Amino acid sequence: MPSTVQLKPGVVFGETYKQLVKACKDGGYALPAVNIVGTNSLNAVLESAAKNKSDVIIQLSNGGAEFYAGMGFGDSFKAKVLGAVAAAQHVHLLAEHYGVCVVLHTDHANKKLVPWVEALIEEGRKYKEKHGVPLFTSHMIDLSEEELDYNISESARILKLLDALDMSIEIELGCTGGEEDGVGSDDIDDARLYTQPEDVLLAYETLTPLGHFSVAASFGNVHGVYKPGNVDLRPDILKNSQALVQEKNGLDANPIDLVFHGGSGSEKAKITEAISYGVFKMNIDTDTQFAFAEAIGDYVEAHPMAFNYQIDPENGEPYKKLYDPRKWLREAEKSMIARLDEAFVDLGSKGKSLATSKDQAVAA
Repeated sequence: MPSTVQLKPGVVFGETYKQLVKACKDGGYALPAVNIVGTNSLNAVLESAAKNKSDVIIQLSNGGAEFYAGMGFGDSFKAKVLGAVAAAQHVHLLAEHYGVCVVLHTDHANKKLVPWVEALIEEGRKYKEKHGVPLFTSHMIDLSEEELDYNISESARILKLLDALDMSIEIELGCTGGEEDGVGSDDIDDARLYTQPEDVLLAYETLTPLGHFSVAASFGNVHGVYKPGNVDLRPDILKNSQALVQEKNGLDANPIDLVFHGGSGSEKAKITEAISYGVFKMNIDTDTQFAFAEAIGDYVEAHPMAFNYQIDPENGEPYKKLYDPRKWLREAEKSMIARLDEAFVDLGSKGKSLATSKDQAVAA
């Protein structure tokens, strides 16, 4: 059933974020969460969301944030912080004018990256003091490689800090296979790829009194794209986790806000099934990276002379119009947009933005 909720276009947080999550779950759809590394990928996400009249989630890993600041910055940690801040400010400036609601999020931060998240929380505190709203919607703490008690207790500590800023946390229970920007490993015991419902129950009962949270509960997810048959997704784990929390706490169906990591290359039927069990967010990075890169490769193959000569050695024709970065970067953006067009359809979010019209947003 379509949501009757309308939200101001731009970055959502606090109650507006909760309303967006609820609309996704009630409406039986999810939003793509796209990792960006610069303005080209960021703008492509905004353009595709506007084109598809869908809200969207924009997120940065620690490496993506560092790249956004510039790999020549010198101070790697500071670049991770400032790059994330710069990207967030870019979204705050433009999102409302694209006419969609945007969730701003940071991706996998393991134990060694907790100081990065803490630094961003401090930046968020300063931003809210000045602007009255948080800088980010939420941050992810991925302590799935640690002992469960530590994972939940440390997540609880950070959630208290975030809740004070009207922000949310995403935690991970069970491990997502593969590696992303230095977080994770290919050498994970298969049993750890499948979250135990009892662990989800413990997280729910510990974190619920402290603020809003979502759970990346692993059900065989793996970062990247693999040969068919190498990844065994079991969405029934999500179903069983929801049922246990519902039963033990006397709640309605699908009480946990669930996240699907490693969505690239997943079977569409498994995506649909996962959404039916309360998944409102699916991470997609590998597929959008490839779409971006593939278009550049195609463009170079189509215009090889322009990437070897400024002027044609035989006829003297200048190639500036072909090697202009705006030409081939735009092709990359269009290819990434096309892949996201597919994702919005797969996740069922096309045409379901909660944002008021762009004209209303600009007028406001």
